[in-house]
Amino acid sequence: MHGVIEIPAKLIRNHSVKAADWLDSLPGALERYVGEWDLTVDGDLLSGEASLIVPVVRRDGTAAMLRLQRVDEESESEALALRTWNHDDVVEVLEDDPATSTILLERLKPRTLDDLPDHVEATRILAELLSRLMVVPAPPGVRTLADIAAGMIDDAPRIIPLLADPAERALTWRFVAMVKELLPEPGDRLLHWDLHYLNVMAAERRPWLAIDPKPLAGDPAFELMPAVWNRWDDLVATGDLHQAIRDRFDLMLEVTGIDRERALGWTAGRILQNILWFTEDGDTRIENELAAVADALFS
Repeated sequence: MHGVIEIPAKLIRNHSVKAADWLDSLPGALERYVGEWDLTVDGDLLSGEASLIVPVVRRDGTAAMLRLQRVDEESESEALALRTWNHDDVVEVLEDDPATSTILLERLKPRTLDDLPDHVEATRILAELLSRLMVVPAPPGVRTLADIAAGMIDDAPRIIPLLADPAERALTWRFVAMVKELLPEPGDRLLHWDLHYLNVMAAERRPWLAIDPKPLAGDPAFELMPAVWNRWDDLVATGDLHQAIRDRFDLMLEVTGIDRERALGWTAGRILQNILWFTEDGDTRIENELAAVADALFS
């Protein structure tokens, strides 16, 4: 128990070591924004991986969700991005405080694209949403894909040698080379960066809305990987994993019109990014799902 509210166990697990002070600040932050924005708490406290989510009701009776999160590179442009995209495609920001990355969002239905039984239909809906999001120019101040990609290239010589398998090291260096080739033209569209099935929710005013962006300015081809390797069990259940991966990738390209070569190059960049993250955290082999996507798309 922290203060007068019970912090969800997931948040405590994820942040008790690296952000204990932030956890301890949550009761006071909740009290502050409930008062400042004239809200009434309307249900049990929820959590994402990095935020406390509180069902609330505004003074006019509108149901909403109060999101309390740490200020970091991912959260600081979230409200800006959501206000930049078309209102019909993303969750609405009702209030926000840029100093703390606290956001009051419209309340959506408790249903995501992950709940849709047909994973192919879910992929098509996600791709149609991406096709609308990806045409919007990024506003000033958003992090850039150019910087993210350059950071991966800089980190590669330190991290790739930690992989135990020479073939996996060679494959990862191949991905580095592909990113280097694309880096001179990194793009300038507003990217979500984490557009997967759990981050598309049902709503009253529209069938589906995107939530929880990690805003980035760059090439929309960088957006495909989350759709490709989420809902993994559905891919496995087809009985031909590699073909199912290729089919999903092809469907995303068909709907969005993203150029295939750039899509392959930036998807290699997403695989590289995950390999570097996981290896830096202690893995010495490429994670099985990443390896399967690499094999399906780049063999």
